[in-house]
Amino acid sequence: MSEKQAQENQFAIQKLYVKDISFESPGAPGAFSFKKWEPKIDINLNNAHKIISENVYEAVLTITATVKQDGKAAFLVEVQQAGIFTVAGFKEQDRNYILASQCMNILFPYAREVISDLTARGGFPPFILSPVNFDALYQQHVQRQKDKQQETEDLKH
Repeated sequence: MSEKQAQENQFAIQKLYVKDISFESPGAPGAFSFKKWEPKIDINLNNAHKIISENVYEAVLTITATVKQDGKAAFLVEVQQAGIFTVAGFKEQDRNYILASQCMNILFPYAREVISDLTARGGFPPFILSPVNFDALYQQHVQRQKDKQQETEDLKH
C-alpha cells in the first residue's frame, strides 16, 4: 500500500449505541426455584450494515440468547448493538471485511456487557458470552459465497 493510499484510507468510530433490547423471563417466578443452575443455551449471532451517507455506515450486531432450565425457557435476551463508522478509501472487498468483521469486534464487548447486565437485573446469574472470532466467521461467509457462485456457474454449463 502506498503512502498516499494509506493517507486516503479512513476508518473511524462516530457513535456506538444500543439500537434494541429485549429481555423476557416467561417462567418467572418459577424459573428461580431451580435446585441446580445447569442451563441449555442457544445463541444466535447476526450482523448487518447499511450505508447512511457517503463513506458513513451503520453496522449492527444482533445477539439472541435463549436459555432453558429443565426444558423450560428461563429467559430470552436479544440485543442489537450498533455503531456508526466512517469507512473511506478502501477497496470494496476490504470495506466489506471492515464492516463485517472489524466493526463487529468493536461492537461485541458492548453487547456482551448489556446482556450480562440484563440477565443479572432479571434475577439470573450474569450471562457472560465467550469471545467470538468474527474474522473466522467472515472468512466462512466469503467461502460460502464462493461455493455458491461456483455451484451456479456449474449449473449453467
